[in-house]
Amino acid sequence: MRNIIFLALIFSSFIFGCRKEDHISTDPAARLNFSTDSVVFDTVFTSVGSITKRFKVVNKNNAAVNISEINLAGGGSSPFSININGESISNKNNLVVNAGDSINIFVKVSINPNSNQLPFIVQDSILFSTNGNKQAVHFIAYGQNAVFVNGSLINSDVTWSSALPYVITGALTIRNNANLTINPGTKLYFHKDASLNVEGNLSAKGTADKPIMFCSDRLESAYTDEPGQWKGIFIKSTANATIAYATVKNASVGITSDSLTKNATPKLILSNTVIKNMQVAGYIGNHSDLVAFNNLFYNCGNYLIYAAGGGNYNLKQNTFAGYNPNFPRKTAALTFSDYLSVKAYNRLNLNLTNNIIWGQLNNELDIQKKTNAITQSSIWNNLIKTNVTAFANNDNLINADPGFINWTLGNFELTNSSSALKKGYNLGNELYFADYLSHDLKNNPRNFPSSLGCFEKK
Repeated sequence: MRNIIFLALIFSSFIFGCRKEDHISTDPAARLNFSTDSVVFDTVFTSVGSITKRFKVVNKNNAAVNISEINLAGGGSSPFSININGESISNKNNLVVNAGDSINIFVKVSINPNSNQLPFIVQDSILFSTNGNKQAVHFIAYGQNAVFVNGSLINSDVTWSSALPYVITGALTIRNNANLTINPGTKLYFHKDASLNVEGNLSAKGTADKPIMFCSDRLESAYTDEPGQWKGIFIKSTANATIAYATVKNASVGITSDSLTKNATPKLILSNTVIKNMQVAGYIGNHSDLVAFNNLFYNCGNYLIYAAGGGNYNLKQNTFAGYNPNFPRKTAALTFSDYLSVKAYNRLNLNLTNNIIWGQLNNELDIQKKTNAITQSSIWNNLIKTNVTAFANNDNLINADPGFINWTLGNFELTNSSSALKKGYNLGNELYFADYLSHDLKNNPRNFPSSLGCFEKK
């Protein structure tokens, strides 16, 4: 019996001692497989650095292989850096990969500034030598020089051009009595938790073919529609601002406006602008002023517009699309209230004309009167999704689907059968008609009776 057990142990030792993964193949045909042949980074700002990407090196052979050398071709001077199974190095020798096993390689890129104004390409490769085979995975990154602004104060009149993008870290503040003018086509990229604080005057007027961009500095495709990447734009008590032909996206709150204007100019004029992908809200007004024409709001956390404590709101020819694909919203897309706190409430003046107010809830417009403050509203010729029957007056369309071309793709233009066609009130006598309302979001001329919302149907 003991002899049988002894022989079984010897046999077992022989079997386990000859596992195929322990045999290292020297066959030149034993090549490596890669999860990708190229690691590509979207535009990376110089001096900022990229996200980390990963690819796998897989041994699909029936025996182990010895990778005699893994080498970053550019070595220590490469803009790329690699990490092999947790070890940050630029080369490694004699790495054995068992049959059917794999290793992870992580890649980052940091690009030094140069004199280029346009985006440029940097490249390198990681080289693998196995049994005389030479294999490579290529690295490609698109670099972009920028003007880097770190927690700065603007104390005098400044103009920003579109020659290079601006990357803002920390809080950029336009001080009281100072003016920041942003030229058409300028791009402002905000790092994590960065913000633009306006105490003086902001004039950001793009054009239909050269819009201004306010967004995150993460340009990788995974971050394209990700909310909450920066804090947003804050318009303080002493400020005035004009934002036209622009995009504001991917912040916590797109624009926050504090208090009523201190002069005859509206606190904020917002025109021909797209506000999207916000974590909390597109716009928050705290007892403030907003003049808004031809804007598109969508995918904004709890609210597209939340206005508390009364104030003055003149909103015409906007499309408010309360679609939140990844957020279970329970509040009306547009919410207005005369109440801010026990001691803070005020008159609410609200003008809604020629807007589309639509979304996924049964009620997307909520006007709350909680105090004895006067609420004066003029609500004409809008298309509204609502369960409030009183909104059916004044030529408003109630619960008639606007017929967006494809809201899931962010296309809120109107189909040929849209119920919003030719329903708009004539705004030719509006004070701001020539400057902001004579053309739609895409700079097409307005023809009355106009289409409702920000897009005029040709």
